[in-house]
Amino acid sequence: MSIYDYEVTLEDGSQYALSKYKGRPMLIVNTATKCGFAPQFDGLEKLYDKFKDQGLVVLGFPSDQFKQELADGHAAAEACRLKYGVSFPMHALIKVNGKEAAPLFQYLKTQAPGELGKSIKWNFTKFLVDRDGQVVARFAPKTKPEAIEPAVEKLLG
Repeated sequence: MSIYDYEVTLEDGSQYALSKYKGRPMLIVNTATKCGFAPQFDGLEKLYDKFKDQGLVVLGFPSDQFKQELADGHAAAEACRLKYGVSFPMHALIKVNGKEAAPLFQYLKTQAPGELGKSIKWNFTKFLVDRDGQVVARFAPKTKPEAIEPAVEKLLG
């Protein structure tokens, strides 16, 4: 399997295949609007805004797995747009751990295990995917988006 084989659901319920972003680097993040790391939305938006014309796409996946998210993906996306000016794609509410974890996150965790192995430690775990669809880095929740910028620049070459 490749990352391009996965389908995801946007906050409005529409689905698409990640192959839509073939040839573009992706930063995939599990998010939560009520999390102490939520101010990272601002940094993620700045990163997206700075590099989107060079191909970078940031993808937000809200999760209430840690009890810090609104009732559904649409409400979470609205909150992100209103409070942080988020313009990158936001998706439907998902689970990131356990048997019901979204297939995309099962794949990401296998490709880039973290300090808890194949589990997500907390909201705002970030996965960087290169232009070829390879997961090249995993960043901890406490890693601010600004600290990821050099890795993004390297991928954009």
